[in-house]
Amino acid sequence: MRIKELLFTVFYAGYCPIASGSAGTLVGMAFYFLEYLLFGRVSWIVNLGAVLVLFYPFLKIAGEGERFFGRKDPPEVVLDELMGYWVSVLFYPFNLKVAVAAFFVFRLMDVVKPYPIGLLHKLGGGLGIMIDDCLAGLYTNLILFCAIFILKLFQINIY
Repeated sequence: MRIKELLFTVFYAGYCPIASGSAGTLVGMAFYFLEYLLFGRVSWIVNLGAVLVLFYPFLKIAGEGERFFGRKDPPEVVLDELMGYWVSVLFYPFNLKVAVAAFFVFRLMDVVKPYPIGLLHKLGGGLGIMIDDCLAGLYTNLILFCAIFILKLFQINIY
């Protein structure tokens, strides 16, 4: 069970005593940086493929975390935050400003849980753990798109 625990807590970031969700998101951000450092700018198609391929195994592992801790959506399980962050930056080439903005907007979406994220959060098991954060990531992605578009209207280029 130790390897599964390592995974569903995202290298034990879920055990952070304060803001474990933010700790898990920071690990997701670190992986985003690491991908850029190792491979340079990767096509969004590759990243989309990675998200799609990893969603089901992550869902199963998150469900194992729920069983391990014996309660619904335990805060120690932060694999969902990692995936949600990846969805947040999915279609964007690496950019530090976008990465940081995605962190804060994603955390806001995950905490506030605008409709229908709050409803999806109530689902049980791995699906309930993963799907609300993926939707929060999608909302974040769309908010970033709108913000970048508006900045471009004012001839402010962040890239």
